[in-house]
Amino acid sequence: MIRNFLFSFFFFLGITVISIIFIPSFFFPQKIVLFGGKIMGYWASFCLRFFLSTKIIIKGKENIITDNKFFIASSHQSMFETFFLQTIFNSPVFILKKELLIIPIFGWYLKKIGSISIKRNKTTKDNLGFFEEILKLTTSSDRPLIIFPQGTRVLPNERPQFKKGASRIYDELKIKCQPIAINSGYIWPKKGIKKKNLNLTISILKPIEAGLDKNIFLKKLEDNIYSELDKLN
Repeated sequence: MIRNFLFSFFFFLGITVISIIFIPSFFFPQKIVLFGGKIMGYWASFCLRFFLSTKIIIKGKENIITDNKFFIASSHQSMFETFFLQTIFNSPVFILKKELLIIPIFGWYLKKIGSISIKRNKTTKDNLGFFEEILKLTTSSDRPLIIFPQGTRVLPNERPQFKKGASRIYDELKIKCQPIAINSGYIWPKKGIKKKNLNLTISILKPIEAGLDKNIFLKKLEDNIYSELDKLN
């Protein structure tokens, strides 16, 4: 319990301090704010290693796409991946709930880094232009889009069907997909006590080529990620 408390206290303290330090970056180029995001990712990994004796393992670096545009599809079990994946990839663009943008300071950062917002489970004018926005962004930027096809954080042993929005994004973008499986929920669950002395593995899987039928893609993506999670778990 003491380790849990120390981890949570220093993690959120560090995130707060980093956020305050980078407030002036709102008036400078976007890349400065993105650098602050990477620092938060390294801070998250430091806190896990130092307070919970977590060993972070990255598998499959050779599978990272370097010669083409791509988007990332990752399993989602904890806050960890939203921070740490920024240290592996080139400042991914996140899709998030529109409500997060109104949070003071934090929401300002999300806007500054170019996050794409959407109102969940609602048909609005903004949502109808959602796919046009991500298509424009991926065409004009070398930053990859990142999605969590499970839709929300899930427990390590849960296996919900992937959301169909992931297949629509694949179909619209017509670029490769970089699947990632992460077993972070065993160490840093969305609820409950964090665990110590465990391995946290980020497994970067072989890319899925563009051009598949979107339903075939979604099934392949789900099978590949869940198959890898079964091995990690």
